[in-house]
Amino acid sequence: MLTIIGNGMGDYNFDNLTIEIDNFDKIICDKNFKEDAPNILKLSFNGAKEYILENYNQENILYVVTGSPLFYSAGILIANKLPKDSIMIINNTSSKSYLLEKLFISESDVDTISLHGRDRINLTKFLTNKYTFVLCDRFTIDRIKEATKYLNSQDIEVTIGYKLGYIDEIIEQINISDYSYRNFDLTQPFVLLIKKLFVSKPIISIDSDFQTERGMITKEYKRNLSLQNLDLEPNMILWDIGAGSGSCGIEAYKRYSLKTVFFEKQSLRNKYIKSNLTTHYVCDTQLLEGNAEELFELVEPNPDRIFVGGGGVKVIARLPYLYERLNPNGIILINAITLKNLTQMIMVLNRAKIEYKVISLSLTTYKGKLDLIEPERQLFQIKVSK
Repeated sequence: MLTIIGNGMGDYNFDNLTIEIDNFDKIICDKNFKEDAPNILKLSFNGAKEYILENYNQENILYVVTGSPLFYSAGILIANKLPKDSIMIINNTSSKSYLLEKLFISESDVDTISLHGRDRINLTKFLTNKYTFVLCDRFTIDRIKEATKYLNSQDIEVTIGYKLGYIDEIIEQINISDYSYRNFDLTQPFVLLIKKLFVSKPIISIDSDFQTERGMITKEYKRNLSLQNLDLEPNMILWDIGAGSGSCGIEAYKRYSLKTVFFEKQSLRNKYIKSNLTTHYVCDTQLLEGNAEELFELVEPNPDRIFVGGGGVKVIARLPYLYERLNPNGIILINAITLKNLTQMIMVLNRAKIEYKVISLSLTTYKGKLDLIEPERQLFQIKVSK
């Protein structure tokens, strides 16, 4: 029989356990716990899992996890590998519940992400609700600082819950735009609560919502078609090459919650992209200024989707490299507005024996009280699926 129990908030000990532990054959806990006895095994997660799977049906085992066994806990991962009639779970206070009780905040106003041992932010839950609760490791504050670098300082408010339940517990606001948080020992347990102070922009934008250089923007209808043909899903990585105003990558973030890497060589356009990222509250994004074909190797990890809206002949020559960098089941979508560029792209893809599909789009809009005809340039679109 396996019993999984949380130790609640506070130090790595059994002080907050709600059951008697004397009747258990073995007590398993993390190596950080201070308790010591002949029947206590201090194991890593893999060690605990291996021991429990081998002995749950012949020993009465207590598995003590930190906080709550129902909140980002290794206990649930092990429980799901065992028959349900051989497990008992005893809940305890999680760091999230503890902090929300202290600050009088409703659970319904909070989304949760974990950056403990993780590099990627789940953008479907980051700054989408009034509050974002973040499980942290020592790298987390720097990651959050980088992810929110295009926000203004008044757009968010960050509270740290440091050593919750300890005698020297601290709950206070911090400024992540400077390095004052370095006063904390970030190897100790801590969490963050980020309050969203801005009102999100509508997820569908019109062209006038973006600052541009002489109208260098993928127009609304073509932008919608491009995003549709990219088959985007949440938390994908998109490379927007020849980004112009950044409208496609920004729309992709707002609609699909994905991470965009922008490539743009013109300094004025980069200035407008930065302004647009701030205006539309875009997080966890990267803007690279310079010749895209010289910057590709600097970017990790590989993309799930690549949108080529510009870049010229040198970018076209590197389409086979972009195809190789693309993750499995990835898509490259290339927009061309001249037959010359279309021909160059097709020649490069054919030489590399990369399969593709081509469509052309002719679009005429009507504006003003007189419905004046305003034809747009014909668009050729090449789609490559890996």
